[in-house]
Amino acid sequence: MKRSAGILLWRRSEGDAIEVLLAHPGGPLFARKDDAHWTIPKGECEAGEDELEAARREFSEELGIPVPPGDPVPLGEVKQSSSKVNVIWALDADPGPFEVHSNLFDMEWPPRSGKSAEFPEVDRVAWYPLDIAEAKLFGSQRPFLARLAELSGGPSRR
Repeated sequence: MKRSAGILLWRRSEGDAIEVLLAHPGGPLFARKDDAHWTIPKGECEAGEDELEAARREFSEELGIPVPPGDPVPLGEVKQSSSKVNVIWALDADPGPFEVHSNLFDMEWPPRSGKSAEFPEVDRVAWYPLDIAEAKLFGSQRPFLARLAELSGGPSRR
């Protein structure tokens, strides 16, 4: 069974609302998609790899910055309909402004052309309050927002 690990950064806004940092997948398949197509920065764990270390590695690879200092708190795991399991940690941290420098992936583009093109795994990031993040995030990852709200004492929509 495949496992992915990630880190969900969160902060409190000036109005004390909880905001989370979400990533938008890069590439032409997601270029015009918004609601229900954002993700927590995460990626597959390698065989035998510590899951928190995998989460840190994937965060850095996908965003191009190191994980900010702090102690990540486990939000548990959620099984997707594909049977893949996502395991996520929350980290109360704000790295400040940064430009995304994501790792790249290859895919055939345009379809059935026989040509290969490179695209960034993440093309942009944004901070969203929990209620908006719930609409932006892939459905299989939404339970992590409710867990974060409970952990942080913020509002929960679930």
